[in-house]
Amino acid sequence: MEQCEHIQEAGDPVARTPNGCEECLAMGGKWVHLRRCLTCGHIGCCDSSEHKHASAHHHTTQHPVIQSFQPGEDWKWCYVDEVFVA
Repeated sequence: MEQCEHIQEAGDPVARTPNGCEECLAMGGKWVHLRRCLTCGHIGCCDSSEHKHASAHHHTTQHPVIQSFQPGEDWKWCYVDEVFVA
């Protein structure tokens, strides 16, 4: 796994919706896995989910780094540099 400037500068914001995907909760949708934006704390569903809200959040905001919000997982992903960091 590689390093990137964006991941090194990522924060640790409080999850805005600690019990699920923000948009799916609002629309009554379902998700597969959750991702937390390390810029603002947005919780979105992964790309295996129907609506892919984590990726949509990145495309809308340009916030570069997410972290898995699944229990027991601690990896990060940078959308800009397309790298994982454990």
